[in-house]
Amino acid sequence: MLQKKEDLPIKAYLGSDALFKGSLTFEGTVQIDGKFEGKVNTKDTLVIGETGDMQADMEVGTLVCKGKLRGTVLASKKIEMHPASKITGNIQTPALSVELGAVLDGNLNMTGRTSEKIINLVKEAK
Repeated sequence: MLQKKEDLPIKAYLGSDALFKGSLTFEGTVQIDGKFEGKVNTKDTLVIGETGDMQADMEVGTLVCKGKLRGTVLASKKIEMHPASKITGNIQTPALSVELGAVLDGNLNMTGRTSEKIINLVKEAK
């Protein structure tokens, strides 16, 4: 079940006209509606808003994606992909919710085990 907006008290917010480059570590819920490049590390929730555009590698508890993300995601709890979202990159999570219209272009790992087939394909591509 998707969380409602009132369930996510936002601790920090990056507006749609903002650009942030660097490393972001936080507790609670953070929403990004602007552009972000770098790394994210939290045990809590990151929300990528509809105008959010991220190029990041991240370790999060929960990722709620409504915008665009390019990078690698390790989510310890879950990932929610809303209709206009697009994730390009590899993700690992025990739970994934994908609504109609969302796009995942990459590899999905839900067990935490490394696939020998994927490793062999990566070795062959080099």
